[in-house]
Amino acid sequence: MSLSRGREPRRRIGAAILAALSLIAGLLVTTLTTGVAGAATCGTANIAQGKTATASSLENATFPASNAVDGNTGTRWSSAFSDPQWLEVDLGSSQSICQVTLDWEAAYATGFQIQTSADNSTWTTIYSTTTGTGGVQALNVSGTGRYIRMYGTARATPYGYSLWEFQVYGSSSGGGGGGSGGSGAPPPSFWGNTGAIPAAHNVVEVAVVNQTNGQYPDSQVYWSFNGQTESIAQQPYIDMPANSAGRMYFYLGSPNGPYFDFIEFTVGASSINVDTTRVDRFGLKLALLLHGHDGSDQEVGDSYATFTESRTATFQRFENFVPAEFKELATDDAPYGIPSPGNDPAFQPGGAHASYFTSYAAAEGDTSDTTAQIFGCAGTLAGNPALCAGLNRHVAQLPAAQQSDPAHFYQAAPANYYAEFWHQNAINGLAYGFPYDDDAGQSSDISVASPQYLVVAVGW
Repeated sequence: MSLSRGREPRRRIGAAILAALSLIAGLLVTTLTTGVAGAATCGTANIAQGKTATASSLENATFPASNAVDGNTGTRWSSAFSDPQWLEVDLGSSQSICQVTLDWEAAYATGFQIQTSADNSTWTTIYSTTTGTGGVQALNVSGTGRYIRMYGTARATPYGYSLWEFQVYGSSSGGGGGGSGGSGAPPPSFWGNTGAIPAAHNVVEVAVVNQTNGQYPDSQVYWSFNGQTESIAQQPYIDMPANSAGRMYFYLGSPNGPYFDFIEFTVGASSINVDTTRVDRFGLKLALLLHGHDGSDQEVGDSYATFTESRTATFQRFENFVPAEFKELATDDAPYGIPSPGNDPAFQPGGAHASYFTSYAAAEGDTSDTTAQIFGCAGTLAGNPALCAGLNRHVAQLPAAQQSDPAHFYQAAPANYYAEFWHQNAINGLAYGFPYDDDAGQSSDISVASPQYLVVAVGW
């Protein structure tokens, strides 16, 4: 049985399509570089995610400041209908800031500043504009501070200021020249000769690189998309056109063979939203490098250490890591893959662990969904991302603010320890371990407007 990656992640990708349409309509992504900080040295982790946010005002209680830092592009902050207004985030400690991304709702700012502060009193402006265009604005900046805010001075509409997301990125010591660095990220050479990737005639050029540690030659590393299947010895590049909700499969040994995995994406007219996924199963080690025409780099997928170890070692580490109920996942489909727990008969109705989540879910108000449905965010949870994520991470019993803090995830049973393993073995800890793993911004989903190339590393 194969579970869909879920309705909520698809809604996220739908948001990317809307953003792309906004770009077509004339809303441009603005990139301003100041100082010496470049996007190529920026980390990929949003350091504002889940932090304390405050605002000068709210349109009403439905649109709190916290909505702009919850990792959910379907919730937003909205201010009163006057100037000036501000949204502020406490990063918890002083940070070297190299990029700010503003995801505006239709009520955007034509005039605003990005400001930082060490004490929440004296502010330094690191970006300023009077010609803001709305949409998704990725601003390469240079500044330092514990506090950061968007200070709006002029509205584009009669309404207030409204942000789906306010994302902040800090400088990373790694990366540069084909990689953004970050925890678990590979060295730049891992991605191959990115300078040789041809320019796309369509939207984005996809390059597939062999990182199987010599287990398979390029002639036995295959990609399959849109009815076409080739080895990377035959065709290492794919000129990707616009498409909606696509998948690209990868095979080792032979096309349509038992060693396979896939990535998912939506490609707009001038944008891409893409992820690796472990929602259904683990099949192959995969990692992505997404490079924009603005010079930005984003990396997600399995960690470099995971790529460099043997397949046997990965399976054994998984079995050693998870508690008893989950250990059989390591052998259910070995050596071809590790199924997610919702796909294992032991966690399905009638199985040995069918009641794994029952008591905990009932205590948190869910008395109708089976354990398999909880793992798969199905049943009533299909429409309740926060509760599904809370149950899988065992944080549903905590105050809402703590449910978005990764420090509290997977600290007690019952929990989705399959998902926890992939998070602990992923670049920057980001993975799709269950369908609503994008709640609180923990998934491997990345996007960029005006993409230049996407490198897919396929491992063994």
